[in-house]
Amino acid sequence: MMRRLVQLYAGLALYGLGIALQVDSALGNDPWDVFHQGLSRQFGLSIGMWIIIIGALVMLAWIPLRQKPGLGTISNVILVGVFADLFLHLLPDPSALAARWAYLIAAIVASGFATGLYIGAGFGPGPRDGLTTGLAARGRSIRVVRTVIELSVLATGWLLGGTVGIGTLLYAVAIGPLAHVFIPLLETKKPPVGPSAGHQPTPEPLVGAGQ
Repeated sequence: MMRRLVQLYAGLALYGLGIALQVDSALGNDPWDVFHQGLSRQFGLSIGMWIIIIGALVMLAWIPLRQKPGLGTISNVILVGVFADLFLHLLPDPSALAARWAYLIAAIVASGFATGLYIGAGFGPGPRDGLTTGLAARGRSIRVVRTVIELSVLATGWLLGGTVGIGTLLYAVAIGPLAHVFIPLLETKKPPVGPSAGHQPTPEPLVGAGQ
């Protein structure tokens, strides 16, 4: 249990670092962070605060879908935004193009590794993954639901002024393969639990960065 908890919170911290690196690269954010950044630019508050607010609203949408959050879900909602703001404050802003590309590549690898840590800890899906699986459980294809959600937040974020670029495309292409490498590598072995324990099998990450 202690190892799983350490792995969970290390994964959430690494998610925050990956978000900060990608935002600071200014080469394009992942779809959800295009949305968070757009909200930040239009309405104030930090990117991290919008990550928390949107995560909480998305988790509320679980209620009619009868999805049950785990410790990881609630921790995700609160801490990813906190860590993102922390690292955005601490990291130096890169000016040279080579440094920006280094930030972008490090961001994508960090996000893939963080996905393995978080999902492998087995404390429940991220709020956005849970929304996708909850909607898909009502008779829709997971691929279709995921695509519609991601394109919707990407388009809305772009209209609000979030950064879309080559980094957005590279993230979309790379995060799936990276997650498929790191999740089996970092999956912890959990003892069997009964249905009364409230645990559910952890789904495969669907939207990237465990969000």
